[in-house]
Amino acid sequence: MRNWISMAAALSLLAACGGGGGGSSGTSTASSSSSTGSSPPPASNPPPAGGGTLHYASLASADLGIGASLNGAIPFPADNAWNTDISGAPVDPNSANLIASIGANGSLFPDFGSGTWNGAPIGIPYVVVAGTQAKVAIHYTAYGDESDPGPYPVPPTAPVEGALPDGSGGGDRHVLVIDRDNNRLYELGEAYRQADSSWNAAVGAIFHLDSNNVRPGGQPGWTSTDAAGLPIFPGLVRYDEASTGTIAHALRFTVSTTRRAYVPPATHCASSNTSANLPPMGMRVRLKASYVIPANFSTETRAILQALKTYGLIVADNGSNWYMTGAPDERWNNDALKSELGSVKGSNFEVVRMDGLVTP
Repeated sequence: MRNWISMAAALSLLAACGGGGGGSSGTSTASSSSSTGSSPPPASNPPPAGGGTLHYASLASADLGIGASLNGAIPFPADNAWNTDISGAPVDPNSANLIASIGANGSLFPDFGSGTWNGAPIGIPYVVVAGTQAKVAIHYTAYGDESDPGPYPVPPTAPVEGALPDGSGGGDRHVLVIDRDNNRLYELGEAYRQADSSWNAAVGAIFHLDSNNVRPGGQPGWTSTDAAGLPIFPGLVRYDEASTGTIAHALRFTVSTTRRAYVPPATHCASSNTSANLPPMGMRVRLKASYVIPANFSTETRAILQALKTYGLIVADNGSNWYMTGAPDERWNNDALKSELGSVKGSNFEVVRMDGLVTP
């Protein structure tokens, strides 16, 4: 059975973390804004360390539609934090205490799969659209001052996380839209489609998938549809990648209690607890080199576990401990996922040294 802290509960903690915008001004009173103007222009790409040009896998080869395959394309430049090999990075000196706070005896859990849970697909869905997709107005109901203005190219048929067939229910109600032709990611939280095809949402964010200046706003302290200020889509476990045997980027997970701090690539936190033994948003863990991936595990599980060795898991939100987020897909084998990933314990992980820790 899944268990998480809802977005409404997470957003109520924004005031504890400081930073820009009404969502972190020291009051839980929601601010409301509506935007129908054009999206901000893309930020220019900064050169990588040592000069040269950033290289990224264009999404031009991606298929279109709900749950479409990216056909090997990977969001963000190769030197982006999501795509960085951290298998040889130093271990954080407080790793043992940090892992213990999440649960050394706890197990990995796939918060994604096939079929339904409480009537809705299991996981966070997404849709890939063409650059010609019509843009619609986004009306912010809570954190418009920390959101990127619309319009967004959200189709009326865009899937909503946790929503029932009639559109009701849904918890966090994330909506993720990838503009294939313009290399843009649009994410909404607590999203509800309106009769005129516009959307009401608590918060929204636009990410530039062809740049390391990932958000138009770019201000540290801003939230996103994730409490850590991160994009959701790049950290999802997706069947189209796992089934190939290779996932070449970090994945996202949740922990029940976080610290009032964040570490890059995160830009935001959602806690009032200052204990140094609690994970900040953006903290990365990896499977220890000593962990041997069983040869009899499925191709998909082996790909996931190898990614956790090479790229790691990033703390992205408050929720159940060791819950990995993925996209729903009818090809997932739920039994294999639960038994194989469930055999991996917290004690099999270590924390990658945290550089650039920010304490608001």
